[in-house]
Amino acid sequence: MIVRKMIKLFLNLLFFYIFITPSIAAEDFNKWSEKFQSRAINSGISESVVKDIMSKAKFLPKVIEYDRYQPEFYEDTFTYIKKRSSKRKIKEGLKLYSQEKSTIETVEKDFKVEKELLLALMGIETNFGKYLGKMDIISSLATLSFDKRRSEFFTEELLILLSLVDKKIIDRNILYGSWAGAFGNFQFMPRTIRNYAIDYNNNKTIELKKIEDSFASAANYLKTIGWKKNQPCFYKIELNENIPKKYLNSSARKIKNKRNVSFLKKYIKNFDELNIKNNPKAAIIIPDKDIIPGSETLSPAYIIFDNYEKILNWNRSLRFALAVCTLKESFKNEI
Repeated sequence: MIVRKMIKLFLNLLFFYIFITPSIAAEDFNKWSEKFQSRAINSGISESVVKDIMSKAKFLPKVIEYDRYQPEFYEDTFTYIKKRSSKRKIKEGLKLYSQEKSTIETVEKDFKVEKELLLALMGIETNFGKYLGKMDIISSLATLSFDKRRSEFFTEELLILLSLVDKKIIDRNILYGSWAGAFGNFQFMPRTIRNYAIDYNNNKTIELKKIEDSFASAANYLKTIGWKKNQPCFYKIELNENIPKKYLNSSARKIKNKRNVSFLKKYIKNFDELNIKNNPKAAIIIPDKDIIPGSETLSPAYIIFDNYEKILNWNRSLRFALAVCTLKESFKNEI
């Protein structure tokens, strides 16, 4: 009897979450959409654009699932980097480079950003344009704006996107991309499109799914935020046990306690093997500590530099930045 009651209770709860919860979410989403549309119109975006675009926006439960289960949140560093800097990835990147060599090298020269870095970013973001995403960006951004976890961030992104459409900078008919609202070969968010995307080939349209504009826009972004060509990102290190915890960064939100390398070297066992010049400021990260259950505190560990933090501006993930710089070096050894 008790077992039967427990089964009945379980089925009732399952019914609630599968059938009732989505309908409640959809109802709340519609109420949220009405308030958002008023805010968008009051911000100066034309009412016709807001009404037309937002009338098609839908609540996408799958987007919430993706948001809660990103690989940055569960894969250990070794696995994460290995997947994104494989021999297959290098081979595909070299193939694209050979096809678009003239354009890519011209962009490198114009913006002083290494072609290897641009290839690495495109390779990790969209597998060189093969996985641009097929989700309705408006609905994705609206869902994440409605969600409580990072509501204000995604609300701003959605407002920016509507403004870009209103100003005819972006074609509303091609707004399909990732679950998080990113678009094009390098997965630009609306804010990044507004601030850094450029019409490199001067055809009066910014085409972020094509090589010329997408590579130039990515290079423009990196140059503008301060990327330094031919400077290192990181080195893998072995730490001494006596390193104070305050020098160990396990979060990508803000890198703390940066010091000159001459100060940090006493905590690094393999320092003499590293080729670090000019005593730059650096920090130490331990990317697995707060994410992987049972991981060691001091391993894996990396000493990181200013360029590494520029990649964090692109994607606030310690693993992402490590993977990008690793793939960049792999391309450098092949080109």
